[in-house]
Amino acid sequence: MGTMRDPVTAASRGGPDPVEHDLRPARLRPLDVARVGAIGLRTRPARAVLSALGIAIGIAAMVAVVGITASSRLDLAQRLERYGTNLLTVTAGVDLKGDPAQLPAEAVDMVARVAGVEHVSATGQVKAAVYRTDRVPVGNTNGIAVLAARTDLRAAVGAALADGAWLNPATERTTAVVLGATAARYLGIGAPGPDTRVWLGGQWFTVIGVLAPVPLAAELDSAAFVGAPVAQDQLGFDGHLTTVYTRIAPGSIDEVRAKLGRTVNPSHPNEVRVERPSDALRVKAATDRTFTALLLGLGAVALLVGGVGVANTMIISVLERRGEIGWRRALGATKGQIRIQFLTEAILLSALGGAGGVLLGVAITTGYALSQGWPVTVPGWAQGVAVGATLAIGGIAGLYPAIRAARLAPTEALALP
Repeated sequence: MGTMRDPVTAASRGGPDPVEHDLRPARLRPLDVARVGAIGLRTRPARAVLSALGIAIGIAAMVAVVGITASSRLDLAQRLERYGTNLLTVTAGVDLKGDPAQLPAEAVDMVARVAGVEHVSATGQVKAAVYRTDRVPVGNTNGIAVLAARTDLRAAVGAALADGAWLNPATERTTAVVLGATAARYLGIGAPGPDTRVWLGGQWFTVIGVLAPVPLAAELDSAAFVGAPVAQDQLGFDGHLTTVYTRIAPGSIDEVRAKLGRTVNPSHPNEVRVERPSDALRVKAATDRTFTALLLGLGAVALLVGGVGVANTMIISVLERRGEIGWRRALGATKGQIRIQFLTEAILLSALGGAGGVLLGVAITTGYALSQGWPVTVPGWAQGVAVGATLAIGGIAGLYPAIRAARLAPTEALALP
């Protein structure tokens, strides 16, 4: 006959206590934590979606702002690489009396002698207007300027043809015109050809070409170009230049820039303005960064509001689920497990909004960049920061409700209505 084993004696001998072992609370595995944390999301899906929407809006705003800015900068970098940063423009300023100055007609030839100059050309303002037909009222020019141009202008400014041909030694002496991209659009010119004509300076000119947009010389986009010889012979052009375009060897930009004023007008260099168009693009990029910081601040405010919404939802959830909390405590759940449950629920709720916000931000960036003709890029760090911010917001927003839920005693929770 066997002997009965005394559990107390066994425990005193270092053996296991089966009763105490059975009463130990079960540990929650990561999958169990996720499952109990998702209870509130599954039982109240509409509330979860609305709470996550606030987080999604803030994250989408921040990702879209960063993505659009990054796409704009990438487009700028590609344009500068394509067109170069070595273009200088020379224009006439004002004299000591404040009257408009003029560039000498021989300015191009003088600049061409400067060491480091690769290409140089110029345009001159013609006192004429261009219209689609001779029936358009005088004065309705849409701001289209008529410029006398040289045959080497395209090489100097890096302009490409969208269609047709540029002026050559033969066409620059005839009634032929090349339109800038904006000018062609304003005049309703689809394609050049022998039957495509515009009314220019009181006579018909044949459109032989249309330029593509010129980013480093945007003033050329809204201009109509005629040859300098025909401008002098038939349009009253006086030969004075308006702008000299100079393409410099990359290593000589600063040196040549310092010489251009004295070269163009040796007697009055102060009446000459020398500018670098790519600098204007960089200034624009710096201005865009200021607006980016402002928009990021607004996105952060929206994210903060979303976090407050999550906290409010979790507090209401704790109040509504006091019975559930009481039963779980009565069945052996610890305070730590209750805290983990509600903290996980808050983090999952924020993660749901964060994931939706990242996708929405990428979609907004893609749509806007494509509409502007930019390359699409959303930095990986922006998406990583968005995910990190989402988890942080969820943790902070759910901390107090989780602590409050864990403090509820089983008897108190079950006794509450």
